[in-house]
Amino acid sequence: MKYLNHLKLAFLSVLLITFVFNCSNQTETTVQDDIQEEEEEVVADLTKAAINYTNHCGGCHGQKFESFIERQWLYGNASVDIANSITVGYESNGMPAYENTFSPQEIKDLADYILQEIEGKTKADIEVENPNLSGTIESDDLIFRLETITNQIDGVPWGMVQLPNGDFLVTQREGNLFRVTSKGVISEISGTPNVVAQGQGGLLDVMLHPDFENNTYIYLSYSSPNPNNSNQRTTAVARGRLSGNTLEGVQEIFTALPYLTSGNHFGSRLVFDNAGYLYVTVGDRGNRDTYPQALDNGVGKVHRLMDDGTVPTDNPFYNMQDHEWSVFSYGVRNPQGLTKHPVTGAIWEGEHGPQGGDEINILDSGNNYGWPTITYGINYNGTPITDQTEMAGMEQPIHYWVPSIAPCGMDFLSGNFYGKWQNDLFVGSLKFRYLHRLKMDGNVVTGHEELLNDIGRVRDVHMGKDGYMYVLVEGPGRLIRLVPEQ
Repeated sequence: MKYLNHLKLAFLSVLLITFVFNCSNQTETTVQDDIQEEEEEVVADLTKAAINYTNHCGGCHGQKFESFIERQWLYGNASVDIANSITVGYESNGMPAYENTFSPQEIKDLADYILQEIEGKTKADIEVENPNLSGTIESDDLIFRLETITNQIDGVPWGMVQLPNGDFLVTQREGNLFRVTSKGVISEISGTPNVVAQGQGGLLDVMLHPDFENNTYIYLSYSSPNPNNSNQRTTAVARGRLSGNTLEGVQEIFTALPYLTSGNHFGSRLVFDNAGYLYVTVGDRGNRDTYPQALDNGVGKVHRLMDDGTVPTDNPFYNMQDHEWSVFSYGVRNPQGLTKHPVTGAIWEGEHGPQGGDEINILDSGNNYGWPTITYGINYNGTPITDQTEMAGMEQPIHYWVPSIAPCGMDFLSGNFYGKWQNDLFVGSLKFRYLHRLKMDGNVVTGHEELLNDIGRVRDVHMGKDGYMYVLVEGPGRLIRLVPEQ
């Protein structure tokens, strides 16, 4: 009996030791698994961060991180500061919130990726990375070469126009206006209006009066401060007479009301039609649900003016109560392209969509172009804006892009030197850093071609008075002529 009791006791002891050992192993394995899982959670996925940057950030900040290099950081430049900016956004400066788009870890990875990519880089480094575009370039229908008029334009060049003598006027968003000779000599024009160079605002487009050779009037669009509230600004237009390198008698002839605190979506392209009317684009200023579809304000609209800023009496909403009389068409988001068709004389408009939905439209009196009620784009954070892409009473675009190319500046080719390019539409891409050719048959887009890949953020495209096409690029600030090889 004692022997059996000893045997039972020994058996129970073995069971107890086995149990404790197994529990200990399980506990140790669980702890190790937890540690491994925790370690896996904090490993940055910079490959995914690079994709997120390309898809969500590069359109505004540049695929080569142009806006982050040598910048003045408003909200801090540490990883935690950048992550906070990505999370909560700063809508007044055009920065959306991504807290519902990315996980906290993805946001941290994105902030770390940005800091990694810009570490030690200068703007000069980006310039060195630009492709060698010397020699001839073969397009679908033309062999051509590039002539760089200058690569020394400081800051962000935004708009340009060629003077009758062959010189160029080039705006710099930071607030300066330059004369650039055909030899690349740059001089500053004095007498420009006071601008608010913050966010997407500053000195923007420039245009000559159709009778410039007799009256010397030039027109400038810009973000203008509210004289009664320095925190507010709006899109405005001034004109003055150019005398040498001085603007004289400058007067603000148009102001898009109301003034707002936001620093984005000023629009701000200018063009004259064949009858001498001036068209001015004004973006929605980031207030899409308030202004573009309402006609009692000047925001999210294209305006039509006399050359002195007065309103033509045949405008579609002239003399109508609770309507802004200068409005020609409405329902636009951020139109940074505007040009006149060389054959029909119609005014064509190009605008930034949100995430997708960039548009090309032919403007007509009183037309509603739909923003934001209809759109082919979605919010930057991936959420829908609307499920409607068309609706009765709202115009369809001639063409739209998905994904966005971030179109900025456009013109038709109307010179006699370019063969099959004649009457095609050329659009600058900020996001993808190329010149986009829309092959046209009348008003129909029949094909596409990407030219000058990775040349830089193309700010403006201009058909010069000398019959050549010019592009204006940032990073570095360059003015370039496209020359066909005969």
